Amino acid sequence: MKSYKLSELTQAEVESLKARPRIDFSSIFSVVNPIVDDVHKRGDAAVKEYTSKFDKAELDKIVENVSELPDPVLDGPIKEAFDVAYSNIYAFHAAQKSADKSVENMKGVRCKRVARSINSVGLYIPGGTAVLPSTALMLAIPAQIAGCKTVVLATPPDQDGNICKEVLYCAKKAGVTHILKAGGAQAISAMAWGTESCPKVEKIFGPGNQYVTAAKMILQNSEAMVSIDMPAGPSEVLVIADKHAIPRHVAADLLSQAEHGPDSQVVLVIAGDGVDVNAIQEELSKQCQSLPRGEFASKALNHSFIVHAHDMLEAITFSNLYAPEHLIINVKDAEKWESFIENAGSVFLGPWTPESVGDYASGTNHVLPTYGYARMYSGVSLDSFLKYITVQSLTEDGLRKLGPYVATMAEVEGLDAHKRAVTLRLQDIEAMQLAR
Repeated sequence: MKSYKLSELTQAEVESLKARPRIDFSSIFSVVNPIVDDVHKRGDAAVKEYTSKFDKAELDKIVENVSELPDPVLDGPIKEAFDVAYSNIYAFHAAQKSADKSVENMKGVRCKRVARSINSVGLYIPGGTAVLPSTALMLAIPAQIAGCKTVVLATPPDQDGNICKEVLYCAKKAGVTHILKAGGAQAISAMAWGTESCPKVEKIFGPGNQYVTAAKMILQNSEAMVSIDMPAGPSEVLVIADKHAIPRHVAADLLSQAEHGPDSQVVLVIAGDGVDVNAIQEELSKQCQSLPRGEFASKALNHSFIVHAHDMLEAITFSNLYAPEHLIINVKDAEKWESFIENAGSVFLGPWTPESVGDYASGTNHVLPTYGYARMYSGVSLDSFLKYITVQSLTEDGLRKLGPYVATMAEVEGLDAHKRAVTLRLQDIEAMQLAR
């Protein structure tokens, strides 16, 4: 990993460190657009062809109704692990429910905001170099709590046309209604447009490779009338470590993201003096060699870097500039720095809080903004599956008080029909009072 000292860098050089490798979406769009259009035109037949081509699976049907599928059998410890994760994730997201709030701004003028679930949602669960049943929980549980009526989970099948049994277990437990046995741009397109067997959804969630991301980008700006959760890029972590951090823990945390893929972003920020950077580097090399996905991790580390900060304030200032998906603060008294954090997808405080717990079972959601989008986006939450409607109701007395102000403002804007909708009512109120 390359090493930089913040105090020796110009502002432009510091800015360049926050930049992620750019993806050439123009060439990716040229591959994805024909797939999106083909699925729109030919529906199930096109999805079957692409599944055969890319996943080497021949399917009789692409969609399964979850209620009709038998319960998968998992080994006891595996089932227990997913059950504990389900319980924690459910508890954290259920706690995000808020009561409808009603405010009487003026006497007789009452306004409120009410929540309604998005009717149909699509959940994309990657299945390329790694299957991710944990992502099924992270997406399906808040949809379940929100009360979404149609929940389509898309994930690539194996070559026999089967779905990973752990993904199926999580899907059934968390209330998924349909499983689309497809991946890639074809799965995103099928959910966005709808096919003969795949219900059309109104919002699509979930991580994926650059082709999945491109399909989401294309379809959210199309006549499919579908929204997406957030922009997506490669997974990333920024670790802030001081002299109290244990080198092998720091290395393990860096590798936990590097193993996602060769394009993962890994940054180590050294806060202050006394940190044994050589020991961390040695641990990285040793641990990487023993990982089954060590080749991916090694490639990711090749374009990752170390930043040396004078103190914690300088370290967090850089982190806020970088806006990481995952931020690990492995320093003494980590909790006292929480209020200084402005930009991060999810934060892990202290020496005993590895990023892995958030990925799986602490309860927070692991579908998070990457690529620096943590500056303006939040991770997936219960709110992601809800829409909010404002409601107002006025009494006769309320309109008498507020109406003249509204009429004046409408007149200023030259919108006479707006003014008249108020003044006609005010005239009728006055006439009714005279008749009483």
